[in-house]
Amino acid sequence: MARLFGTDGVRGIANYDLTPQLAFELGRAGAYVLTHGTHRPKVVVGKDSRISGDMLECALTAGLTSVGAEVISVGIIPTPAVAYLTRLYQADAGVMISASHNPVEYNGIKFFDKNGYKLPDEVEDRIENIIKEKIELPSPIGTGIGTRKEYTNSHRDYIEFLKSTIDGDLKGMKIVIDCAYGASSTVAPILFKELGAEVILHGAEPIGEKINVNCGSTHPEKLQQLVIENGADIGLAFDGDADRLIAVDEKGNVVDGDHIMAICAIDLKKKGRLKNNTVVATVMSNIGFEIALKEQGINLIRTKVGDRYVLEEMIKGGYSIGGEQSGHIIFLNDNTTGDGEITALKLCSILKESGKKLSELAACMVTYPQVLINAKVKNELKHAYLEDEEIKREIENLEREMRGEGRVLIRPSGTEPLVRVMVEGKDYDKISQMAKELAELIERKLN
Repeated sequence: MARLFGTDGVRGIANYDLTPQLAFELGRAGAYVLTHGTHRPKVVVGKDSRISGDMLECALTAGLTSVGAEVISVGIIPTPAVAYLTRLYQADAGVMISASHNPVEYNGIKFFDKNGYKLPDEVEDRIENIIKEKIELPSPIGTGIGTRKEYTNSHRDYIEFLKSTIDGDLKGMKIVIDCAYGASSTVAPILFKELGAEVILHGAEPIGEKINVNCGSTHPEKLQQLVIENGADIGLAFDGDADRLIAVDEKGNVVDGDHIMAICAIDLKKKGRLKNNTVVATVMSNIGFEIALKEQGINLIRTKVGDRYVLEEMIKGGYSIGGEQSGHIIFLNDNTTGDGEITALKLCSILKESGKKLSELAACMVTYPQVLINAKVKNELKHAYLEDEEIKREIENLEREMRGEGRVLIRPSGTEPLVRVMVEGKDYDKISQMAKELAELIERKLN
């Protein structure tokens, strides 16, 4: 059987891969492992707006309460809110039911420990082992069975926390907000209006059938249009569970996670708040981002793809900001996971404080052209390029030729018999030729 947990919890098509039975079992095993068999553990449960959320929440809650857990239901709310509220309510664990930016038919179950951090692999493995090995767990009866309570003040608790992450207000700003018909619908409109901004809303109702459909951080086209039509200062696009943010400048141009991180890191450095003068990002962040930071005297550490690896590095090195090009950005001084609302507040606050246009701030970084070509190889040979001297030598030659203004990234596909060849650099035609020749070399050598 394949591993249940992926890079971000358990995901699949709801009622097909992610069934109520599996949600029930995850609830039982998760509560037992995360609370170390505590008699009456407390678990916060939230969800995004997708229509399978009710079904899975009921099944998950049944599993949690069947081992004696007290479930705190916080309703439709962003993923980072669950991380924060788990700490605030001194719960033993938190669970979010969401498939983030994925289409409506998908859903997922993501666990947080008592400190609001996503689980390390070894803890996920323990939960998974209980399910796969059908290990018998305690099943209390009578008064030992768990209960479910709805916390109606959870959204207000989270909104007040969000306000505390910036100084001042957003009065005088005109902001278009795209909530992707998802979890941010219950928070962002209230938050930005209470901070004094003039707000234009799109997708700002928690309608499960519409979540992420031609809207949100993966589809900012309507947001771009609305920013221009309304003469707004900035557009903000969240994904379905609001743990990531993509912005749009006053001209309608997309400002991605790399640009947002660059703007925020430069501001943190000016204020003496950039811990160890370092930003953490994945191998997918553009070379232009690395060059922009270098020009400001800021160090960049790269990790494997996945916000969990960014977070691990941030904790290890004591860094204050890190994230992904997709807009999943972590401000570790404020929250333990990527938080779209916090990212939006930080960006808007910098915009107001600087008196500049977002297009001016985003000009701190130039996105370099990127070419991606798939080299078809035998599945068992996907990693063999690491040992091939000719391939290694060719990669070194290409990077030497680009003289620090480009890079080569080789990544074996996790699911297909492919090696992905990515080349970044100033000259599109040149890097296209480089990528093509390198992919051909890999195919020739590894087949």
